[in-house]
Amino acid sequence: MSSSDEAPKTILAVDDEPDAIIGIRAVLEAEGYELLEAGDGEQALAVLRTQRPDLIVLDVLMPGMDGWETLSTIQADERLEDIPVLMLTALGQPQDIGKGIGLGCTWYYTKPITNYHDFVLVVRRILEGVESPEQT
Repeated sequence: MSSSDEAPKTILAVDDEPDAIIGIRAVLEAEGYELLEAGDGEQALAVLRTQRPDLIVLDVLMPGMDGWETLSTIQADERLEDIPVLMLTALGQPQDIGKGIGLGCTWYYTKPITNYHDFVLVVRRILEGVESPEQT
């Protein structure tokens, strides 16, 4: 984080796996970020109706509204479309990455997260406005 007098950045983590949320929360809160949580796309949209995070970390494979539909809904809403979205998913095939980028995600990161230091660097880059490479 850049300055101690700045408000901490808020990140919405959307994943149906509690262990994934726990890991994301632990590493990002240790870096000074505030975390909001949602277990699926519908919960994420409910959170977004009342709060505006600085970043959304979004899984794809979830029950109900999956990550693709959630991303499409976020991108179609002029109040939300400028919030950066980091896709964090086990789907790492080129067609999946292409779909995510095509739908408007800011960065695409495959899980499991094996290097949390690298993950934090990606989060920082996104929050600083750095453009995504094709895949991390």
